[in-house]
Amino acid sequence: MGLLECCARCLVGAPFASLVATGLCFFGVALFCGCGHEALTGTEKLIETYFSKNYQDYEYLINVIHAFQYVIYGTASFFFLYGALLLAEGFYTTGAVRQIFGDYKTTICGKGLSATFVGITYALTVVWLLVFACSAVPVYIYFNTWTTCQSIAFPSKTSASIGTLCADARMYGVLPWNAFPGKVCGSNLLSICKTAEFQMTFHLFIAAFVGAAATLVSLLTFMIAATYNFAVLKLMGRGTKF
Repeated sequence: MGLLECCARCLVGAPFASLVATGLCFFGVALFCGCGHEALTGTEKLIETYFSKNYQDYEYLINVIHAFQYVIYGTASFFFLYGALLLAEGFYTTGAVRQIFGDYKTTICGKGLSATFVGITYALTVVWLLVFACSAVPVYIYFNTWTTCQSIAFPSKTSASIGTLCADARMYGVLPWNAFPGKVCGSNLLSICKTAEFQMTFHLFIAAFVGAAATLVSLLTFMIAATYNFAVLKLMGRGTKF
């Protein structure tokens, strides 16, 4: 077998959809986990510095942030491992589908494994839809704060008094209602929005949101490719063996 023929056979058996999905999954998870972790750290510092001087007011929030950061570590490890497994399964099922009308016979174990991956990927996609929706919440909060700052910076664009334009962390459930001061208004809020810390945290949350979207697209791609390959193996396979 010549080198060109060998390369051609490898390319024919390559699961291009799984390769794209794996790359997108790794990119999305890295972006979501890395940026999300740092954005949560930035949020913790902003709350401590500007919105509350009493540790008891934001103690629960700090515990939740730390818990989410540990979850991020586990999420990153799981998805990198699961992505590699899906890629390997893609190579197996794609090779089987390409040779379905030849002498290749799939095993019952192989079909069961493919069905298992389809089910797990479907469940993960549903769960990640919730993660994707939740990742939009901090983006919404920071965007509202940034919009308020723009109104303060350009008072001609609003009829409200600058002193009444505030960002209230209590309104979003970030702090309890008895937290003091709990909100920042007017020129003080504008000075916060101009800090590099606020802008960096805002952009990190946007990047994490984009990473969650990329991961969701990769899971949908995995699910479609795996379902198609399994259906072909199930319906068009010409025999099984143990």
